[in-house]
Amino acid sequence: MQHSQTHLRSRPISAGHLRAFEAVARHLNFRAAAEEMALTQSAVSRQIQSLEEEVGVGLFLRHTRAVELTSAGAQLLLAVQQALPRIDGAVRQIRQSAGRKSVSLTTFASFASMWLIPRLEAFQRDNPDIDIRIDASDTALDMDLADIDIALRYGPGENMPAGSIRLFGENLTPVASPWLIKSNPPIKTPADIARFALIEAGDAHRTHLEWLTWRRWFEVNDLQRTQPKRWLYFNYAYQMVQAALTGQGLVLARSSLIAESLANGDLVEVLPQHRMDSPMAYWLIVGPRSTQRPEIQAFRDWLEAQAATTRETIGEVPDPDTVDQMD
Repeated sequence: MQHSQTHLRSRPISAGHLRAFEAVARHLNFRAAAEEMALTQSAVSRQIQSLEEEVGVGLFLRHTRAVELTSAGAQLLLAVQQALPRIDGAVRQIRQSAGRKSVSLTTFASFASMWLIPRLEAFQRDNPDIDIRIDASDTALDMDLADIDIALRYGPGENMPAGSIRLFGENLTPVASPWLIKSNPPIKTPADIARFALIEAGDAHRTHLEWLTWRRWFEVNDLQRTQPKRWLYFNYAYQMVQAALTGQGLVLARSSLIAESLANGDLVEVLPQHRMDSPMAYWLIVGPRSTQRPEIQAFRDWLEAQAATTRETIGEVPDPDTVDQMD
């Protein structure tokens, strides 16, 4: 008997009772959970009892008129509340895309807004039978667990997993709207920057973003004590660039994200000879379960072609296709 109990409690639990557990834990009431699930109260009670036997400990304290989670129940609820929505989301995607080709990708919000989405229409035009799903979030997803085919990430090469493909790097350059520059005395030296409002990320002085700051640019140009006319802070790079586009100040922008705005004249470099090199780059990562699908290969090839255009636009040499891919 002891051997049987040990074996039972060391194997994975069956998933069938987890919805009943989540409903009871959410309502703290067996009757309300039963009504929600269209089951009898006794059926829900039996499912919870079976789950407790499988787990090996009680999950609820049952009082005369109330139900209370035990510490073990609270621990299991946290995992179940994270798992069930992911399962439901995956099932929805499977149902919606049954018989259709699709590519799901994750990237951070500013990159999606400023680089990926403006180019995406061309891929859709040439590949009308491929659905695209974009998860624009600053939280990196686990490619081994998430329902994601491709990740576009940002960081130094040493932080990227093996097999990552370098798309392009970047440098930082002060930019502004043309009419803001024309309506003020010319900017001839780095010190002239202080006459303007400077736009910056509100959290830029966190360690891993310190190199993005105006303070670092001032230090590189021997202007450590310089203070601007005023500061304007935002959360995201695309918000900062939007503020610059509307003439609200100067932004120290990432060249690879504003290449199109510079090319069409919406933004101008105010001191092109004072660009600042960045140790960061943009990377393409293909999920391990997705590499063999033709639609993934098509989207990957398109991304690499777009990246080559960006490298040319920002003047990046040599071509990282030959020197910077990670094995």
